Amino acid sequence: MWNDKLKDFKIILASGSPRRKQFFAEMGLDFEIRLKPVDEIYPESLKGSEISDYLAKLKAFAFKGTLVTNEILITSDTVVWYKEKSLAKPANVQEAVQMLQELSNDWHDVITSVTFTTNTDQTTVNHTTKVKFKTLSKEEINYYVEKYKPFDKAGGYGIQEWIGLIGIEQIHGAYTNVVGLPTQLVYKTLMHMVN
Repeated sequence: MWNDKLKDFKIILASGSPRRKQFFAEMGLDFEIRLKPVDEIYPESLKGSEISDYLAKLKAFAFKGTLVTNEILITSDTVVWYKEKSLAKPANVQEAVQMLQELSNDWHDVITSVTFTTNTDQTTVNHTTKVKFKTLSKEEINYYVEKYKPFDKAGGYGIQEWIGLIGIEQIHGAYTNVVGLPTQLVYKTLMHMVN
């Protein structure tokens, strides 16, 4: 079995995201979750994948000095990048509605960076998926925000939820990346690390 290669390693997922946890389980990975609070602040000069790379590494830095041999810590961050700015998690209904109004009838980038950290090494990879929304009506946006309360999601939406099912016309790149984890890239990187 492919995961026999991982049996000598302990995989640690440093994420509270139920979606990332589900992906790890569905990939057949044995893992444990460890969480440390991190202020997700980054230099304003950073753009696109530089932001998600920086934040994924920042989340790993919180564990500095705590990893032992054969532990692989996995941290990640997702950024919605639109017209040269990052759309973070909306703070309230008004912000979520505004974000979806901006994304309506246009393309945006969803970028997820994943950092793999051991007690001796660190690797960061990222993937960009281009996403196109149809023209979203005011009623559709309001219904989604009120019912689904997407305040824990960058860009104010989840592709796997109602708004994604009715609103997304095209995507170029990995679907799982938009949900929050480029699973194929995670698998590929892990296999490279343990071979």
